Amino acid sequence: MKLIQFSLLMVFICFCLLSQAKPKNNWKPLFGADLNLAKYDKSCWTVENGVLTASEDKVIWGVGDYENFSLDLEFKTAVGTNSGVIVYCTDPENWIPNSVEIQIADDYCVKWGTARKDWQCGAIFGHLAANQQKVVKKPGEWNRMGVTCKGKIIEVVLNGRKITTMDMNKWTSGKLNPDGSEIPSWLPKPFAELPTKGMIGLQGKHADATIWFRNVKIKQL
Repeated sequence: MKLIQFSLLMVFICFCLLSQAKPKNNWKPLFGADLNLAKYDKSCWTVENGVLTASEDKVIWGVGDYENFSLDLEFKTAVGTNSGVIVYCTDPENWIPNSVEIQIADDYCVKWGTARKDWQCGAIFGHLAANQQKVVKKPGEWNRMGVTCKGKIIEVVLNGRKITTMDMNKWTSGKLNPDGSEIPSWLPKPFAELPTKGMIGLQGKHADATIWFRNVKIKQL
């Protein structure tokens, strides 16, 4: 009987310890509450009922630098939307050559649907196409995107599908991608040489088409 009681006691103790050891939810809003942790132009970016949008092609930045993180967000396109998620930015005033951009686009419109694959949604812009096209939903529908950055490795999940994995170490040229395709001339810095710590931002209204974001959150790894 004593052995049974001891066994039951040990089971109870283990249950208590396991209950206390549940992993914490470490996600937090990238831009804080009411954008209090964001750097942005208040005449451009607005938020209503938790939905962010912009009237111009300006970036909203999270405060501080990040490395080794997962980003989770939802976005909705309009017809012709061209936007992006910016990571590893070391110069927000000149972010285009000093960061990595994960492309957001309306792949159903003619302009972006017939563009280079590495200019379409989910691609690492100008460098690496997604392994599946038109995973993005049609304009007016909400999409969910996850971006995980661990050093030189970047992974993109769109609407539940892992569509892009990049090892920045392979991009040793600022002119040609590893597959021989040309890198846009305005992106001359080899990704292998870019820092893997920097600011995170969202691009505003680009190409005359609106973009909407919500539930933008981040978790340090």
